[in-house]
Amino acid sequence: MFAEIKGLNEECGVFGIWGHETASQITYYGLHSLQHRGQEGAGVAVTNGEKVSVVKGTGLVTEIFGHGELNQLHNGRGAIGHVRYATAGGGGYENVQPLHFRSHEGSIALAHNGNIVNANALKHQLESQGSIFQSTSDTEVLAHLIKRSGYRLLKDKLKNALTMVKGAYAFVILTETEMMVALDPNGLRPLSIGRMGDAYVVASETCAFDVVGAVYERDVEPGELIVINDEGMTSEKFSLSNNRAICSMEYIYFSRPDSNVDGINVHSARKNLGKQLAIENPIEADVVTGVPDSSISAAIGFAEQSGIPYELGLIKNRYVGRTFIQPSQELREQGVKMKLSPVRKIVEGKRVVMVDDSIVRGTTSRRIVSMLREAGATEVHVRISSPPIKNPCFYGIDTSTHEELIASTYSVEEIRKLIGADTLEFLSPEGMVDAIGRPYEGKYRGQCMACFNGQYPTEIYPDTVLPHEKEEVNC
Repeated sequence: MFAEIKGLNEECGVFGIWGHETASQITYYGLHSLQHRGQEGAGVAVTNGEKVSVVKGTGLVTEIFGHGELNQLHNGRGAIGHVRYATAGGGGYENVQPLHFRSHEGSIALAHNGNIVNANALKHQLESQGSIFQSTSDTEVLAHLIKRSGYRLLKDKLKNALTMVKGAYAFVILTETEMMVALDPNGLRPLSIGRMGDAYVVASETCAFDVVGAVYERDVEPGELIVINDEGMTSEKFSLSNNRAICSMEYIYFSRPDSNVDGINVHSARKNLGKQLAIENPIEADVVTGVPDSSISAAIGFAEQSGIPYELGLIKNRYVGRTFIQPSQELREQGVKMKLSPVRKIVEGKRVVMVDDSIVRGTTSRRIVSMLREAGATEVHVRISSPPIKNPCFYGIDTSTHEELIASTYSVEEIRKLIGADTLEFLSPEGMVDAIGRPYEGKYRGQCMACFNGQYPTEIYPDTVLPHEKEEVNC
């Protein structure tokens, strides 16, 4: 009925550091802390003031850099890095970032988190003017726009290029002599700045600062361009921010619980989502359990609010790779059992509340409900700490077309029957926004709600390609 799904997948994480004598090694540890944002490829670019060098590959950070690969890079005081998520059928070394471009004016290395929605139109325009693209990543569009800009200074070239790209982007850019950071005018992706002694650090999530020993200073503002070099840090706006709209799924699913997104701790936000879910959708039950890992915080909040004990009813096997081949329905079922296992003594004979962060296509939820029943649960009540996902994301998440999103086709009651739950309830959009509690006035308190209500914060172009539909996914 619905396509197989591994779960929602975010489109990458970026890291950068300037002013540290072991910049490439620090970047390695920063990328390791961002590994949850992408597991199919990673790369590091470093500058020694005269030359930019890049090492990258496919696989996990430890697989790519675990055998002395960083020793191939010259010592340098500035570096950027990237972890990448590629969809099924994806892969390809040419799209692993940072992308590296050389010219007589010097080198540029680009790392990008997000999705440029007008990339196709820009590519057609650039190709008609003679550009030749070396990858299928829309990140490469920015490099061509920079090169074709008529301005003299790179900073001005970049500002001009950024006004032409639309969508979600957190860019980290490295040259021989400086590092540049830019966030789209809506602030759709998280990006923060920290300090590590005299060094500046930038990362998609603040959890990276804790790992490398940096101190958080502030978030990059929507529409802001930051230039960091040996003289310090300067900031200016390349675009006015009129519609702040950070991705709601950063709080619900993507970011690590120990990260702070725009000043809000992710674990606390998820607990509040769980509490609000219990207020809106009470149920009589014996135990509450969360689907590991992203739903644990919400399950704890649901248990605290409802007074129903929280128990570890589902265990995740952390040694099952993401590349498990599932050529048949029987093996697909076995794959879910390899990744998740119910704790029989906890759920047997119990009325179980299963808290999850989202339902996309419904296949995983159906199998988990089935496993809990097989383990002896007498009732399974599913509670989702977000509203139904009814619309595809064009900003760097691999949610699919309307036809493959179960909530776009079926009612809540119909979904309940399809996944086999005794009851099913979602969190309301209003409850979600209030529970996260962003301190902004205006529409949805500065959150993007497009996947829930179809109200996209930017123009969506007719030839916009969904991230999962690209021959190779960008970041």
